[in-house]
Amino acid sequence: MTGYHVAIVGATGAVGHELLKILAERNFPVERLTLLASERSEGKTIQWQGREYQVHQTTEHSFAGVDIALFAGGSAALTYGPPAVKAGAVVIDNSSNFRYDPQVPLVVPEVNPEDVRWHKGIIANPNCSTIQMVVALKPLHDAAKIKKIIVSTYQAVSGAGLPGLRELQTQTEQICRGEQVTPSAFPYQIAFNVIPNIDVLLDNGYYKEEMKMVWETRKMFHDEDIKVSATAVRVPVYRSHSEAITIETERPLSPEQAREILSAAENVVVVDDPANKKYPMPLYCSDTDQVYVGRIRKDLVFDNGLSLWVVADQIRKGAATNAVQIAELLVRENMLGANRG
Repeated sequence: MTGYHVAIVGATGAVGHELLKILAERNFPVERLTLLASERSEGKTIQWQGREYQVHQTTEHSFAGVDIALFAGGSAALTYGPPAVKAGAVVIDNSSNFRYDPQVPLVVPEVNPEDVRWHKGIIANPNCSTIQMVVALKPLHDAAKIKKIIVSTYQAVSGAGLPGLRELQTQTEQICRGEQVTPSAFPYQIAFNVIPNIDVLLDNGYYKEEMKMVWETRKMFHDEDIKVSATAVRVPVYRSHSEAITIETERPLSPEQAREILSAAENVVVVDDPANKKYPMPLYCSDTDQVYVGRIRKDLVFDNGLSLWVVADQIRKGAATNAVQIAELLVRENMLGANRG
């Protein structure tokens, strides 16, 4: 088999465009490409790999002959995921629709690649904040067993899509001109401000974005006993999320050991020389696929504790790249192409 029939649902959005970019960069074996979106995008064209592709409206009949369907996000997978599976495709969904379904694997290839083997047609992509955290923490968990995680996220406005990006730019310009700003994409002004409110507030006082990190970490680590407390904050940064993480481990782990372990981990880059002001920052980590870790130090609260700083591009590794990596994993496991004869 020389290639696969790939469909992208939500091809005209930010994540859809990123999926196309990453499929090309990683030379994924695409033999045939189908671009799908909502009715309003019907007839649009997109250039990819020197060819022009027409965008079609997504329907239940859009997936004939498709090997893999990449859903960029939103609610589309609830409606069109089951028909895609019925047609023989493997669905990789970037939304939260199936993440907590016990029958659906939630996968980060560097963390729990084995879980793709029990999929029943749908594989869920985790939340962007969770992805970068677990990539950094899983090697430490394997070495010393993490018992507790306390994480504060500093999340870029692009996590709220194009409206978030436009709002930060517009408000910054308005404030610099001395004009009044009116929030739209966020509950308050985001320019020159931080907002500790992402997604809906739950009964336990945590926002859903924070609880996603609890539920998803436990599912991918296969450990319901691990304790996670998260605070998610929107910050006036265009792209790439940052996280301050403190862990308590069952066995002692020194900062030196942690650096050695993380330096050898897949798709982790250690940038940890604070004396010379070298540490991960969104400014330098955007438009990359790695998870960057620095400020690794002994925690002053837990006896077996470490604190670290983690940055990653949430549009790439936190969404599109992880989805394509799952597709690559399916190729390696020979789990694609069942409907090609």
